[in-house]
Amino acid sequence: MLKALNSLIVLLVSMVLVIVLFSDLLPLPLDGYASQRFILAAILALGCIVAGAAWVSASGLQSFNQVWPALWVASSFLLLSLPFADRSHAWVEPGMYAAFFFGFVFIGSLAGSCDQKYRWAIVLVYGATIAAAFYGFATIMIYLFALLDGVTDLSAFIPWGFVNIRYWSHIATWIIPLLALTPLIGPFRGQRLWQLLCAVAAALWWWVAFLSTARGTMLGVAVGVFIAVVFIGRPTLPWLKVFLKYLAYGAFVWLLLSVLIPSFLSEEASVRTLKMGSAGRMVMFVEAWQMSLENFPFGLGPQSWLTHDILTAGYLQSSRFGHPHNMYLMWAAEYGWLLIAVLSILVCQAILLFWRRRTEVSTQGGGEQVLPLAAYTASVSAALLHAGVSAVFMAPGSMLVGFLVLCVFWALISSHRKMDVKRGKARLLVSCVIAVILSVLAVFWLREVVAYHQAMMEDRDSRYGSVPYGTPPRFWYYGDYPRRDDAATEAQLQ
Repeated sequence: MLKALNSLIVLLVSMVLVIVLFSDLLPLPLDGYASQRFILAAILALGCIVAGAAWVSASGLQSFNQVWPALWVASSFLLLSLPFADRSHAWVEPGMYAAFFFGFVFIGSLAGSCDQKYRWAIVLVYGATIAAAFYGFATIMIYLFALLDGVTDLSAFIPWGFVNIRYWSHIATWIIPLLALTPLIGPFRGQRLWQLLCAVAAALWWWVAFLSTARGTMLGVAVGVFIAVVFIGRPTLPWLKVFLKYLAYGAFVWLLLSVLIPSFLSEEASVRTLKMGSAGRMVMFVEAWQMSLENFPFGLGPQSWLTHDILTAGYLQSSRFGHPHNMYLMWAAEYGWLLIAVLSILVCQAILLFWRRRTEVSTQGGGEQVLPLAAYTASVSAALLHAGVSAVFMAPGSMLVGFLVLCVFWALISSHRKMDVKRGKARLLVSCVIAVILSVLAVFWLREVVAYHQAMMEDRDSRYGSVPYGTPPRFWYYGDYPRRDDAATEAQLQ
C-alpha cells in the first residue's frame, strides 16, 4: 500500500511539472493556460475529498483542532461570497481558493512519520530538478536559434512556454530555493553526475531570472533565504553554500550568454536593465485599497476588481489588468479584511509549527532533517513575499507548483504522529459521509468551472472587438467575464 501511494505521488509530481513547464509541447485540447487551470481544479477537488475523508478515518473528528485555521480560511472564502451569490459564476474563484488552502493543510497533515515527510521532500525536489534541467536545456536550444536568426532582444523569446514573463517568474520563485537542496539529500547525493545536473539546472534558471529581470523572484528568494538562515541558524550552512554557489554559476552564465556572446556577434545586442520603479503597481495598489474600504470589512465580492466602478483617478487613467498585482490587497478588496484577519491566523499557526519544528531539529543537532526544512521554508517565504508585488497565487501554473510545495512544507512543520489503526465503524461511516459531502460540493464547483470556461470563450471574441486594452488574465487568461449587466452581455453576444 505504501509503495502504491509513493508511486502515485511520483506520478502526480511528474504530471504537474510537465504540464506547467512544457504545455506548449503537449497535444492539449485547450491552450496551456486553460489546461493548467482545469488540471488544478481536478487536483484540488480530488485532493480535498481524499484528504478530508482520510483525515477523519485515520485521526477522528477530535483531531480537527489541529487544522481548524485552514477550515476557517476555506469557510471564509465561501461565506464572504454568499451576499454575492446572485452574480454569474460567483463560486468559481472562492471555491478554488477554499480548496487550495483546505487541501494543502489536510494533505500535509496526513504525512505522520518523519520518514514519510522526508520522502515527500525528496520526490518533489528531485522532480523539480529534473524538470528544471530539461527546461534549461530546451532554453539553450531556443537561445542558439535566436542568435542564428540575429535576434538582439533575447527576453522576447526567453523564458518560453508562458504567455507572460511573470508566470515563469512565479514558478521560479517556488523552485529556485529547492534546487540547492537536491544534491544534499536522497539516494543520488554524493554522485558527481547528479551534482553536475543539479548545478546546470540551477545555473540556467538563475540565468533566465537575470535575463528577464524577474525582480519579484530575486527579491522574494533573497528574503526567503535570509529568513531560513536567520531563524534556523548554523545547520542551514550546507544548503546555503550550495545556494550561493548556484547563484554565482547563474551570474556567470548570464554574463557569458546574455552579454559577452551577443555583444561579440552583434553591436545591437540589448540587455534588459533592472528597473527600480513600480511599473504602475502603486496606482493599482491604491485602487485596491480604496475598494477594501468601500464595504469594510466584507469586500465587494468575488472578481469585483473586474467589474467595480473605478474609485481613483489614477487607475481611471491607467491601463487595466485582471488583478492589482497584490494578492493580499485583492483578497481584501474582494473578500474583505475579515478574510485577511482569518488568513493571518493560519499564518500564525504555520509560524508556531515552524518554530516548534525548528526547536526539535536544533535539539537533535540538525542532521538531514534540517536541510529540507530550510529549503522549503525559503521557498514558501519567497512566494508569500512575491505575492505582495504580483499575483503569484493567481496563475494556474504557480498554483499547481505552489500546492505541491505547500503540501510538503506543511508536512515538514506538522507534528509527528502515528495513525490510529483501530478504526471503528462509526469513524469509517463519518469519513464516508464527509467524502460524499465533499464530492457533491466538488461536482457542483467543477460544473461551474466548465460553465465559466464556456462563458469566457463566448465573451472573448466580443471583448477583443470592443475593448481597447489588452487581455487581463484572471481565472482564465482571456476575456473579461463576468459582466455587471448579464442581459446586456447576452444581447451583445447574440
